[in-house]
This record gives sequence, structure tokens and C-alpha cells, in this order.
Amino acid sequence: MPDPLHPARDGVVSLPQAAALAASAYQRGDWAEGERLCRLILDVQPEYFDALYLAGIIAAQTQRTQEAAALLSRAVGVNPHHADAHNNRGVVLRALGQHEAALASYERAIALEPQIAEPCNNRGNVLCDLKRYAEALRSFAWAIAIEPHYAEAHSNRGIVHAALSERAAALESHEQAIAYKPDYASAYSNCGVARAEIGYRAAAIECYERAVALNPQDASVHVNLGLSWLQAGDFARGWQEHEWRWQDEQHRSERRDYAQPRWLGVEPLQGKTILLYCEQGAGDTLQFCRYVKMVAALGARVVLEVQPELLPLLAGVEGAALVLPRGAPLPAFDCHCALLSLPLAFRTELNDIPGGVPYLYSDAARVALWQGKLGQKTRPRIGLAWSGNALHKNDRNRSIALAEVLPLISERFEWVSLQQEVRAADAAVLAAHSEIRHFGGQLKDYADTAALVELLDVVVTVDTSVAHLAGAMGKTVWILLPFNSDWRWLLGRADSVWYPAARLYRQPAFGDWASVIQRVRVELEQK
Repeated sequence: MPDPLHPARDGVVSLPQAAALAASAYQRGDWAEGERLCRLILDVQPEYFDALYLAGIIAAQTQRTQEAAALLSRAVGVNPHHADAHNNRGVVLRALGQHEAALASYERAIALEPQIAEPCNNRGNVLCDLKRYAEALRSFAWAIAIEPHYAEAHSNRGIVHAALSERAAALESHEQAIAYKPDYASAYSNCGVARAEIGYRAAAIECYERAVALNPQDASVHVNLGLSWLQAGDFARGWQEHEWRWQDEQHRSERRDYAQPRWLGVEPLQGKTILLYCEQGAGDTLQFCRYVKMVAALGARVVLEVQPELLPLLAGVEGAALVLPRGAPLPAFDCHCALLSLPLAFRTELNDIPGGVPYLYSDAARVALWQGKLGQKTRPRIGLAWSGNALHKNDRNRSIALAEVLPLISERFEWVSLQQEVRAADAAVLAAHSEIRHFGGQLKDYADTAALVELLDVVVTVDTSVAHLAGAMGKTVWILLPFNSDWRWLLGRADSVWYPAARLYRQPAFGDWASVIQRVRVELEQK
């Protein structure tokens, strides 16, 4: 008896024929027809492997990841010896963040078909997610041994080398990937990152531009290109490209999709209420809140939303009619703009950075309180901040271990820690050096830090929010920068276009904090 698959409509009388038609539809790009036939088969035989597998593949490729995982899990349950099914199940499990389960799927695929390169490459990717970098490198090497011209494995290996700070090896891997696959947009993007890390910045821009030409919708490449232009001082191109961040996975969670329109400097604001809101870190808010008064000068009523820890400091910032903590209920407004989009709205160029420094001020009552804590001043006071947010993507390069800072410490100065939190590795060092006065939890928010900064003669800090706070207050601040520094400090300069009282001390080579600390020590002794 034929299976009930509506022979008159579908032209088939058996499950194998239906499965063959589904596969044919999929191969010619008619995924909807392929999926329809798979569903018909599964209505008749819920455990029919070919239909489960193909339906899972189509679900994955149409971004129905949870459904794909369920279908492919059923498929490998029916046929546990199908390597491709295990491999593709691993792909969707990784997309769902189930890394250990994905790893198990890849390893089962490899056990079944050890001479197929793709599962080895995929296994390397998930090991990289798990930060098991040495194992990841071995997995990529395995994939390349099977398929020497496997461009994706070369490029992925480069990503792991970069994570291990093996920059030359990372660049070599990405360039190898491009050599094997000249139209590989992601390899050009990764190569751009590797070149920028080493300091080949013009060559990095060339890579990003090539990646954009090959894949114009890849937001992450546009963002990297924008940051490179900003670092080079080409603000006109940089701000435009930077707007792609709203499409980038890394920033998409901060995107605001209000019913009201986004303002980027075109429409008049006279008589309107505009919401300006923070994004990214506290340092970004401190740097770009200088634009609030400029927006207000266009006739707008400005509602400013900031990180809660910044609220006491920014409550009275010039130009804001109302300052709210992020997450608080919002009043009615007519349009909105993120703080980091304001330079684009005002068409800021390198030679017209909004001045008016200082634009942030300490609270007199808090200054008096901190004066009481510090006591009488007998020597010049130097503030120290040696590490930033440990979750920052560049923390391993921009933060310094306290032990490396100790050569600065001399009896000629009074040393004051501006760290609210101290990492475990630094706690014992700090405890052994009572000459560094540390207040820790007594710094409850940025208004407290501002009051303490007000009482200092010089602030010496890595590239963290303390640098922006001191700079915005017009205080003398010496900023210690890694070799590949953030875009906002530009290239090769010892001064800052954003903070007139800032001085920049750059690493001459990767990881060389010793020479930076020595330069700062010499210049402090000359004060």
C-alpha cells in the first residue's frame, strides 16, 4: 500500500521519493518546498532520518536555531552514525551558546569521519569560545593537515593566535587564508585587526575597505573601519562608519528602537524635547557629555540618561533639564540620540573639538569630606589608577599589574589610589605598600572620585574612566597607553585633542610598561 502523501498533488507514492524531491527542492534553492515535503514525510513517519536532517538544516539556515537543534538532535538519535548530522547539530548548539554540547557533537563527527576537515575546524571554534586555546590550535592544525588550503581554518587559527597575543602568527594565518581564498571577506576583516594590532594602520584600513567591498553588509567591518579612520584623525569618514555599530552584534543590545525619530543634526530642535542617552562605558559618557550644552543651545529641552554610578556627578551638567539613571521611566520626548552619535550630528572635525574644559565639577561638600579623610597636605599628591574594567575587551593590554607600577613610588610624593576595586592579584601588593593610600569602598560613586581628584596635583592613570573624569575636570592627568591604543588618543601624539591638560605616555612596544613607568618617574621627579 502506498504511503498517504497525496499522490495526485505531490506526484509521489513513497517516503523515499518524497525525500528525494525535498532534497532536490533544497538544492535548487526552494527551501520552502523542501521543508513542506519534509513536514509531509514527518507527519507520516516522525522518525524518518532524511526528513529530520533536511528540515533541521533548513531551520538553521532560516535562523530558527532552537527548532534546528531539536530536529537535528532527533536526527542523530535515529541515526547516530551520520557524521554530518552531528557536525551540523554542533553548529546550532554553538549558536545557542551550548558550547560543551556542541563540542561533544563535533567530537562525535570526527570520531565517525576523522578525515573530514570541517568538524575539526568547527571543534577549534568552540574550543576558542571556551578559551581552551592550545586545544583549539591543535584542532585547526588537524583541519589544515587534512585540507591544506582550508582558508577558514587558517583564519580561525589566526583568531586564536591573536587571543594568545601571538600577533605575528595571527597576521600570517590571516594572510594565508586570503592567499587561498581571495574573496574571503572575513579573512580581510581579521587581517585588518591583526595589522592594526601590530601598528600597520594604513594596511589595516586597506583590509577593511576590501572586506566592505566583498561584503557591504558586515557591520563589524564598518565599525572597525570607522574606528581606524577616527584613530587616523579622519573624523568625517570615521563618524559615518561608526554608526554601523547599531547593526553590529557587539553593540546591538544598546540600540534604542523608539517610536520617535533618531536625531543626527538635520532637523531643527527649537522647542522640542530630546533624549540623549549613554552607551558603552562610563568613560564614553564622561567624554561625550560635553555635547549636552551644544544640543540645548539649539533650543531643545534635553533629557539626559546616564549610568547610575554617574548620576550624582552629572545631575547638574550644563544644558540638561533633567538627568536620569539608565532604566528609569522616561518622560515624553520628541526625538533621541546616543551620546556617541553627537559628534556626527555636529559634524565634529579634528580642528573643532568642543572645548569648554572643565565641563565637569566636584561637589564642594564632598571635597570637604575628602579633605578631612586625607588630612593636611605635606607633599605633592599623586593619584594612581592602574587597572580598568576587567570585562573590557582590551583589558589585557590597557591595565597594568600594580607590581609594575611600584617603581614610580617615592617618598617625595603622597600617593593616593583611585581604584574603587582591586583585583586579587594586586591586593597583596597593595597591602604590603602602606605608602599608597587606598580608600576602596569609600569611593561610592564618581562624585566621590571627582572630589578626591580635586585634591590631587597630578593623576597618573591607565586608559580608563578616571582618565576621562580628570580630563573633563581640567586636572593634570598623565595617561598611560598600550602600544595599540584606543582611537580617541589618535596616533603618535603626546597631547589629547579632547583634554587640554592631559599628557599621553605610549608604550614603544607591546607590553613594555617598564619604559613608560620610567619616563613618568623621571618627569615626576622634575616637577
